[in-house]
Amino acid sequence: MQVRPLKNLALRLAMETPIGAYPLLDYLVVTCDTAGDALRELARYFRLVGAPVALDVFENEDPARVVFGPLCPDPSFAVEYTIALAVLHLRRETEGGLVFRRLLLERNPDDPLDFEARLGCPLGAPAAWSGLEVEPASLSAPMRRRDAALRGMLEQQANAAVPRGAATAKGAEDVRRAIARRVAGGDTRIESVARELAMSPRTLQRRLAAEGLAYQGMLASARRDAAERLLGDPALSAAEVGYLLGYSEPAAFHRAFKRWHGVTPVEYRRKLRA
Repeated sequence: MQVRPLKNLALRLAMETPIGAYPLLDYLVVTCDTAGDALRELARYFRLVGAPVALDVFENEDPARVVFGPLCPDPSFAVEYTIALAVLHLRRETEGGLVFRRLLLERNPDDPLDFEARLGCPLGAPAAWSGLEVEPASLSAPMRRRDAALRGMLEQQANAAVPRGAATAKGAEDVRRAIARRVAGGDTRIESVARELAMSPRTLQRRLAAEGLAYQGMLASARRDAAERLLGDPALSAAEVGYLLGYSEPAAFHRAFKRWHGVTPVEYRRKLRA
């Protein structure tokens, strides 16, 4: 890259990565019956590959969403690579049956038009989240290498390879991702987040407490991070950022932001621009 720079390197690497490069996860996915099953299996066992990205699937929406959330401060390269790999492999394994309405990235890639052309999918960037919008009806598309017997054997290996219960446990990272998706204009009540994670609010609070965390503290942290990000958008006023984050009046947002950073949102934005 230093000698001969190449745009969209993550995309190019994904195009050269064959199925089987991540053998256990890849074959768990391609032996599923349908595209929807494949996405669920991918999300369930994604941590097998140790990627700095987490994966969530929301099937009961229109469009269905596959959300790639960060597990490190700057995951943009890993997110581009992982999303491109999912589009290329799942489209091939369903023989075009799985239909992607749109690909979303929080940051613009080096060459957006090249990204769209090579993946054959409209690109939305910069976006509030990174992932894929999927045509719900196409989730029933059959996988061409479906094999229930082989998948059963592979799941035994996968369950032995991850910590007990890790494939389904809902911990702090799951809660952080759920809040992050909602914090800019969504429903951040603990009841709503708990419902998304298929547990009661009391269970969610108990699991967070076991990790030394509290829901309101996590929500405040997510609001702080989102405020920093949104204030970098010149199209939004400071008052609009506060409204998006759930503050009823600008003064409340200003007080909260000054507690976090020691300066007002307007002063913080001025420093960003400088």
